[in-house]
Order: sequence, then structure tokens, then C-alpha cells
Amino acid sequence: MLIRLSDTDYRFPRAEFALREPNGLLAVGGDLHPERLLNAYRNGIFPWFTEQDPPLWWSPDPRAVFTPTSLHCSRSMQRFRRKTQLRVTLNRDFAAVIQACATLHGERDATWITADMQQAYCDLHELGHAHSVEVWQNDTLVGGMYGVAQNRMFCGESMFHRVTNASKLALLSFAEAFFDAGGQLLDAQVPNPHLESLGMQEMQRAQFLHLLREDQRTNAEIATEFWRCRELPHI
Repeated sequence: MLIRLSDTDYRFPRAEFALREPNGLLAVGGDLHPERLLNAYRNGIFPWFTEQDPPLWWSPDPRAVFTPTSLHCSRSMQRFRRKTQLRVTLNRDFAAVIQACATLHGERDATWITADMQQAYCDLHELGHAHSVEVWQNDTLVGGMYGVAQNRMFCGESMFHRVTNASKLALLSFAEAFFDAGGQLLDAQVPNPHLESLGMQEMQRAQFLHLLREDQRTNAEIATEFWRCRELPHI
């Protein structure tokens, strides 16, 4: 049964109640208030809907994830990283990254990154919860990704590229730095071939939720210093 959310109560039903078909659909309604969004991520839930839909909230099974041991960089990607002049930065221009994701996805289909969605995640960024990775060709933004940090987990939302390998470079560079800083899991939400080529694994939702709740119980976090605006190494 699809659950309708209250307009004034930011709590969510347990993710285990999500539908099997469509896979992971849990609830409808509510809004994109920062407190509601953060509560969703704390419970393994994320929003995904088009401009024509009411807010829809999901927790799919299985979940697409990266771990410190699953991340994979192919030989061709290793050669690319050694030779490329592209630069990778963290939190240099969050608004530009989410706008680019919306624009490029919107060229292919109806994007879920609506104007309201962009504003909601920009608000989370200002509050220190959402972060972006940028890839630059000289001073032109040519790739990137953004997502939401949850203790030692990072929930990736979307990525884009305007030149070959730019989004792969963003993900690999960020994931390596994140795991080196003590990160435990990078959540990619749903599988796709692009992510699989980088070492994405499928994890049963029950295991994902267990790790998420255990991480919250221990209350271990990535150091605030990690998220400062800076250039990330890519080799």
C-alpha cells in the first residue's frame, strides 16, 4: 500500500514497507523541506519524481553501492587519469553542478531535477549536508556529481559529463578521497552500466539499512575539514 505523507509531520514509514512494483516506491506527498529531506536520507529514502508528479519517495531493493574494496578503475581509465589535463574540485560550485545535471538529463527525458528540487538541494548545501564534485577543462565546467552526506555514507544523487570520462573522473576521484577519509559506503541508489563499470555492487536493502542504522548508532562522521572547497587528486 502506498503511504501518503503528512504536510506537517516530517517522519517517514520504515523503508521495508516500500512496494515491490514499482520497485522501492514507498510514499507520496509532503514537500522538500530540508528537515524532511534529511530525515529521508537518514532512513534510506530519497525523492524522485517529475514536475507533473506529486513528491514520490523511494527505497529500492537491491541498492546500488560502492565500497572501499569494490571501487574499480579500468586500465584505460588509469591511462586517461595519468594524461588528462582536467581538474577535479570539491564544493567549488554546487549550484552549477545541479543545474548542469538538470539540463543534460532534461535533454533526454523529463528530468526529476526540477527548479524546486534544485533549490531544495542548494539549501542543503548551504546547511553543510549536500556536496558537489566538479570537473574543469581550464575554467569550463565539463562534468560533476552531487549528493548528500550521512555520517560515513555519501548518497549520490546525479552526475553529468560534457566531455568523455568527466563523470567517471568525478566519481573515482571523490570516492577514493572519501574512502581514504574514513567513508564506508557510497550509495548510488539504482544500478546502471555506467556505474557497474566503476565497481558498483548490488546490496540487498535489508543489509543497506542495517549498515545505515549502525553507522548512525556509532555516530562516527567524516571530519568537517574534508568537505572544504579544494582540488582533489585524480591520479
